[in-house]
Amino acid sequence: MRSFAFYRITKFVLMVIAGTLIFSAIIMYLWNWLIPELFTGPTITMIQAIGLLILAKILFGGWGRGRGSVFHSNHHRWRKRFEEKWEKMAPQEREKFRHSFRSRCMTKQEDKDTSDAGST
Repeated sequence: MRSFAFYRITKFVLMVIAGTLIFSAIIMYLWNWLIPELFTGPTITMIQAIGLLILAKILFGGWGRGRGSVFHSNHHRWRKRFEEKWEKMAPQEREKFRHSFRSRCMTKQEDKDTSDAGST
């Protein structure tokens, strides 16, 4: 049993290393093909390509398993809870909520524009 777990971990580590090297090579070749000609920029090495890959991962995320981001899934949970609460509110409570939301979120000019549009 222990050897199976070791095999799985070793396989995972090797796949991560191989994937990193493949993506880094793609980045390096694309960079060295495009950037020097288009922008008269420098060429990069494999280590610099790995650095760019890590930087892109940090800045933009990605490489997920297709489940969506954490924000996306939390947004749906939040929205569902809010809709349930909204349905349980009385009309007076809804209007009070709208008024407090507008006073917190809208600038004075937007509020004035909204009130002018409502009066016409």
